[in-house]
Amino acid sequence: MRTHQELDDRSLALHRLIADKIRRDPALFDKARATLDHWRQRVSIRTQPCLDEWAHLMDQGLDACLAMAIEDSEHATALRQSSPFSGLLSNQDRFAFLKAWPKSPNHAAH
Repeated sequence: MRTHQELDDRSLALHRLIADKIRRDPALFDKARATLDHWRQRVSIRTQPCLDEWAHLMDQGLDACLAMAIEDSEHATALRQSSPFSGLLSNQDRFAFLKAWPKSPNHAAH
C-alpha cells in the first residue's frame, strides 16, 4: 500500500504533466474552468473553500493557477485534492503515467 507521501508525490507529478499539456493547448484551461464551475454548483459546503481558491487562481490567469497546481508545498498538496485539472488527461495518458510511476517513484522529486 502506498503512503500518503507517495500519493502526494504522484499527484504532483500528474499535475506537472497536466500543466505541460495545458501550456501546449491553453484551451484546456477553459475546460478546467468549466469543470470547476460545474463542481462549485454541486459539491458539499466543506469543499467550497478549495474550489473558491481554485476559482480565484483561475481569475489570476493561467500562469498563476498552474504555478499553484505544480507547487511543492503543503498548501498546494491540499488544493490538489480537489483539482479541476484531473480530468484533462486522456485515459491513455493517465494509464501510461501510472504504468511508469512505480518504476520511478522519485519522479516528483526536484
